[in-house]
Parts: sequence; C-alpha cells; structure tokens
Amino acid sequence: MPGQNLTRDEAQQRASLLSVDSYVVELDLTTSEHTFASTTTISFSCADPGASTFADLVHSTAHEIVLNGQPLDPAEVYADSRISLDDLQAVNELRVAADCTYSRVGEGLHRFVDPADDRVYLYSQFEVPDARQMYTTFEQPDLKATFELHVTAPAGWAVVSNAPTPEPEPGPSPDSAVWRFAPTEPISTYITALVAGEYDVVRDLYTGEYEDIPLGVFCRRSVSQHLDAEAIFEVTKQGFAFFESLFAMGYPFGKYDQLFVPEYNMGAMENAGAVTLRDEYVFRSRQTRAAYEGRANTILHEMAHMWFGDLVTMRWWDDLWLNESFAEWAAHHSSARATEYTDAWTAFTNARKNWAYKQDQQPSTHPIAADNTDLEAVEVNFDGITYAKGASALRQLVAWVGEQEFVDGLRGYFRRHAWDNTDLSDLLDALEETSGRELGSWAKEWLQTAGVNTMRPVVEVDGEGRYTSFAIAQSATPDFPTLRRHRLAVGLYDRAGDQLVRRRRVELDVRGAQTEVAELVGERQPDLLLLNDDDLTYTKIRLDERSLATVVEGIGDLAESLPRALVWGTAWDMTRDAEMATRDYVTLVLRGVGTETDLTAVDAQCRQAQLAVSTYSDPAARAELSARWESGLWSLADEAPAGSDHQLAFVRAVARATHTDGAVTRLQGLLDGSAPLPGLAVDTDLRWSLVTALARCGAVGSEAIAAERARDNTIAGQEHAAAALAVRPVAEAKERAWEDVVVRSDVANETQRSIALAFQVPDQAAVLEPYVERYLDVAASVWETKGTYRATLILRWMFPSAVVDQVTVRRVRQWLDGTDANPAARRLVGEGLADLERALRCQARDARR
Repeated sequence: MPGQNLTRDEAQQRASLLSVDSYVVELDLTTSEHTFASTTTISFSCADPGASTFADLVHSTAHEIVLNGQPLDPAEVYADSRISLDDLQAVNELRVAADCTYSRVGEGLHRFVDPADDRVYLYSQFEVPDARQMYTTFEQPDLKATFELHVTAPAGWAVVSNAPTPEPEPGPSPDSAVWRFAPTEPISTYITALVAGEYDVVRDLYTGEYEDIPLGVFCRRSVSQHLDAEAIFEVTKQGFAFFESLFAMGYPFGKYDQLFVPEYNMGAMENAGAVTLRDEYVFRSRQTRAAYEGRANTILHEMAHMWFGDLVTMRWWDDLWLNESFAEWAAHHSSARATEYTDAWTAFTNARKNWAYKQDQQPSTHPIAADNTDLEAVEVNFDGITYAKGASALRQLVAWVGEQEFVDGLRGYFRRHAWDNTDLSDLLDALEETSGRELGSWAKEWLQTAGVNTMRPVVEVDGEGRYTSFAIAQSATPDFPTLRRHRLAVGLYDRAGDQLVRRRRVELDVRGAQTEVAELVGERQPDLLLLNDDDLTYTKIRLDERSLATVVEGIGDLAESLPRALVWGTAWDMTRDAEMATRDYVTLVLRGVGTETDLTAVDAQCRQAQLAVSTYSDPAARAELSARWESGLWSLADEAPAGSDHQLAFVRAVARATHTDGAVTRLQGLLDGSAPLPGLAVDTDLRWSLVTALARCGAVGSEAIAAERARDNTIAGQEHAAAALAVRPVAEAKERAWEDVVVRSDVANETQRSIALAFQVPDQAAVLEPYVERYLDVAASVWETKGTYRATLILRWMFPSAVVDQVTVRRVRQWLDGTDANPAARRLVGEGLADLERALRCQARDARR
C-alpha cells in the first residue's frame, strides 16, 4: 500500500489525466482543541472520462464524500490516506467533509498554546506534502488551482491566508466570526497557507514602480515587545525594490504578510503572500550582527520565491534544488546589492558553502538535480547540496553566461511561464537565448553529477622567486570522477606593511585535469597564492606551503573579508580531510578570529574549532589542547571591546568550551553577577547559554535548571530547560532525554529538537555507550512509526556521535550491512557512520603532527 508516499510516476499519471480549476475550503476552528472541521469542494476536469484517480487526505476522519452529486461511502473509498475516485466525468466536482487533526510536530496545521499567557496560535506548514493534513487535495505542485478559503474562528483572532484578509462576518455563535477570503490566482497546494490566532500585527506599505503592496508583520503577544518591525520592514522594502527592478516585473500577490510563528521546524516558508518564519527571528536578547544579517537573508530568500517558486513553480520535486538554490542565490545577491549587508557573499562562503562541501563528501551525496522518485526521497534532500551547492552552481552559471545575460534570461522566463509549471530545461532555454551559450553540457556536468572537485597550484619557481611554470591541477574522488569546467580567478597577495594586499588577479576557464596559466609565468611568487579568488565557483582549494605558512601566521592581515573566508574554509576543509593537524587549525583560529570582522565567520570558526578539539584531536593530547582552546577563548573574551559583538560571540564560545574548574567558576561568576565582564549584559538567552554549559559540566542540577525555567516562563525557556536537563553527564538525564525524544509522542516538536541536540556530548562517551545498541534497535523502524520530522530528528541527532571508536564503527557498519530499513533511515545512519570514520582519520593525523 502506498500510505502517505506519492511516486513521481503516480503524479505524472494524475497530471496527465486531471486539470484542477478551483478549491473552496471551509474550515471551522472552533470545534475542538484537538481537531477542526474541514470541508473541501474541488472542481476539476478529466481528459479521459470514465478513468479513475485519487485525492489525498491525511490524519483525518471523513464523514461525507460526494463525487458529482453521488455520495460515496468513506469506509469503502477512503483508506491509506487516499480517496479513490472512479468513473470520472469530463467535468467533476468532489466534496469532502472531514475532521482533521491539529499537528504538534510542525507539519500540517500546527496548534500552539503559549505558556506565557495561554493564548492560542495556529499556523500551517505544507511543504512538501502536508496541505492534505488540512484539506482534501491533489497533492502535487503541477496541479495548480485557485483557492478560496472560508474560516470560522473565535472573534477577535487574526486570520491570514494567501489572499488579502477580508472583514469578518458574524459567526454561528456569539463568540465566533467567519472570514471569507477571495479566490487566489492559480497556485500549488504546498504554498497555500492559514495562520490564525491571537497574533499582534504591525502594518506598513511599500510604494514602488508597480502597485503599492500592503505589508504586515505578525507575532505572538508575549514576544511583541521585542518585535523590531521597522528593521524588518526596511529589509522588506529594499528587497521589493531590488527584485521588481531585477525581474522587470511587479510583485504578483497583492499583499505581503510575514508571520513569526512558534515551534517552527524550518527557517521560513514561502507561502504566497503569507510567509511564515520561526519566531526566534524576533530577537528577545542581544544578538551579534550575524544574526541580523541571517534574518535579512531569510526574508529575502522567501521574497525571491514569490517569483521563482510561487509565480513559476517546478513541475515535480526533481527541481526542488532549482527552487531553493535560486532563492539562496537571489537572497545573497540582493543582500549584497540592496541592503547594509554588502559582504553577504562572505557570509555565504563562511557558513552555507561549508555546509555544501560537508554534505557533498558524505556517502549519501547526490547530484544537485536529484532523482526524486517519490516524496520520501524528497524529504531527505532538503540538504546542503539542494540549497548551498545549488546556489554555488548558479553563481558559477552567472559567471559562465554573464550577469546581464542571466538577468535578461530570468525576465523572459518569468514572462513566458507566469502562473504555470516548468522544469530545468525551460530556464536553460531562456538563458541560452540571452547568452548564446550552449548549456546542456554545462548542466550535465554541474547538475547531474555528484561530488566536489579540488584545485591545487602546480608551480615551479626560479632562483629569483619568479614562476617558470604555473598550472592548476583539478582532481575528483574515484567514486565521483567528473572534472568540471570552472570559471575562476587566481589572486596573488603580497605583504604591504601589516596587510596582505592583492597585487594581481587573473580570471580564466579551468578544464580537465590540468590547466596552464601562461599569464602568470614570469610573475614574482606572492606571499599568498589564492585559487578561486572572489569565490566564483564551487570547488575545494588547496594552499601551497608558502601560502599556508602566511595565513597561519596572520590570516587577519588580509584586509578584505571574502579572501579571508576562502582561507578559513580551506583550512577547515584540510583539517576535516586529515591534511592539516587539528592542533594547527586551532592555532590558526586563536590567532585570527579575534580580528575577524565578519561575525558569521567568528561564530563558524569557534564552532568548528570546538568540534575539532573535542572530536578530531589526538585523544592522547586532547586535554592539553582543550585547555589551550578554553584559555585562548577566555583571553579573546577579556580582550574584546566592552559590549561588542566579539565579546558576546567569545563568551558564547567559551561557554561551549568550558570544562576546567577555573572556567566553571568564571561562568558561575558571570551568571550570578559576582564576576562580570565590563559591558557584557547577561540577558535571558545568554543566561541559558551559561546554565547549559554548567549543566554539561555537572555544576548545576535539575533544581537550578527548574529555577531558571521559572524565571523564563516562555516556550523558549521550556526548550532551553529541556536541553539543559538533557546535556547533564548523568545516566538519569540521558534516560529521560531518550524517553522524551524516542518513546513519547506528546512532547512538542521544538522541545524534542532541543533535547535531541543536547543528547550526544563528546566527553560523555561512558554514559552514552549503552545507547549505541538502543539507537540501532529503533533505527530500523523509526521512519515508519514516527513520521518524517521525528524520524529525522532521532536518526540524525541521537546517532552515537560521541562514542568515537572502532567498536562503534564496526557495529554501525554491521547494522547497515544487514538491515532492510527504509532507504531514508539507512542514508542518515550512513552519514553518521561516515562522520565517525572521518573523526578517527583526523585523530590519527593529529597524532602524527
């Protein structure tokens, strides 16, 4: 039986048969705290009268099903999340009345009661296939239709959907009201939306070249005091001005609401005209500039989807990558061109691109254009390849065809395919027309093959220090041997006083295993030779011995942030590949991170170095390295300007690194105020960072955590407290965490996530060793028993990553070799195993230093 899965073949067959005209969805949100009434009327035509198909409805009790005026028995036609529809006519109407279930896992229609004030908040999350949890659907992106929503809800609620919110009418009871939304333009089911509850709202208006756009920003009442709506509106208006000019097309959905919602599984979702974002983006405590830059990037990412994804939509999820990669590229491009975050591509290189490189070196790597044969395959491909590698490939495509030609192609693509569905070939056709480039072969080598290339300089230098030969060697792994064409730049940097300054830049095409660079023959050897300068392409790079020594001695001497990001990324990649000793990487970070201006880089390097210390270092030398790392971070925190972003970033980092008695005492002094740092405000979120660090060290127990939870009676406080309890190095803490995540089904999704992320702690292997077998016992069936979100949470974050030894490696390998578990489960377990094996290789390399 298919269950909730849907194959690509089934979707293609259904799309060839049906054309869907409209949905009318009537919802009553006043019936129960656990369920709501949903009545759906779908008008559709059939190309082959007499044929059969099915509609989708999940986690529901169907009371009435009527097809073309004929009642159908739900017991006979509704099973396995599908409603069988036989003997279709040329023109059809399906009406389904059902009770649907509120979600507590962030999928479908999620219901949340705020512990701060008991107010109720609902929001929908439908990507990939979860509109069918709120109403009856033909759940696939290429069956677009208009949607008309009628919502009965408590009077006084805010009710938001894709169309502008109408004035409510009196409801069936004195304390209820009805909102009758106008029909939308034709859109896909997964970008329909409903957000309802006791939300506060701030409104504004964008006035641009096209129509005026009403703007709304919504959040919960209990966090509204922290809502910086003016800053959010500023980025929003900058984005609209940029995108409407770039695409030469006005915003297509009339109004634009951004709704910050609780317990959200994702960063945000591009519902047409009603974007939902996790409400951690309403910052209740002091944040560094990196957090605001990240929020701006998310806002612009979802806005770009309004054109690429919502107006023009992929035919099937094979082109999920194109949808997300384009928005990723567009968000960074617009951030750099239209906002104060002009170094957006630096942040991309420092964070997102490293995510792509890591994912692309897993055994589960796949082409950017993944072969998503069914929905289960789609669910596990929301990864670094789909987003960041794809965006890197698009950036390379822009360099390959030319920026103006790329933009002209986009404009034609939007005009030609508005309100329709496309696949990759439609975009490539548009770009070929404007650029004159043949792109089929480019797409084949970049989009249909997996793996990452590595570039190394191959040079000879004469007695005067000049290059007598210069070439770039390109390699690939044996499993993924494709050598791609790359448009890249080579930068030559010299010391000039206390800075490293670029003397020369050469841009060229790299092809095959070795590319000669005649322009650099006779050039004086620089202090730093940087391949892929300006980060135009997607490739790993290596530094020659002279260049590596230069940056280890003084990476901060590079005046520009982007070349520093490339060097940071190269050093980290060399460490992960066991080409650079962990201790040398930690030395590089301690020397350079204090003067790094990009706060995304500061956070990334501190987190990566923490992983290197705790997991990649030689166990025999780990105590000494851990002490050096901890004391180095304290020095950076002490030396940072009072009240600065760097001070806050280093205090957070030292909390994660704390393990000695002296450091524990200093954290306790920060927490209770007896030993403050000048200018450092120990606000709510920083308090939780300190409490969690002390809990990890065994310095605070459950009573102290409960007291802190009482100070912070919010959902964020609940989640932080759950993590602090789980991170403790005692058997009872791990047992409770396991029960809450793996066994129970009544713990909210984001609370479970907080617990899972705190479960595996590198220096707690002794208390975690019993969970190796327990994890493998549940891994075989968790995908079927827990659903996509919770199964992914368990398989990824409860994996025995803290038990790094050959015994664990052999046991997990044995399980993989013998299991018949779902492919998605095998993939995630396989990724965990690959991480263990990498850690052991890095430990061996560090021991050889």
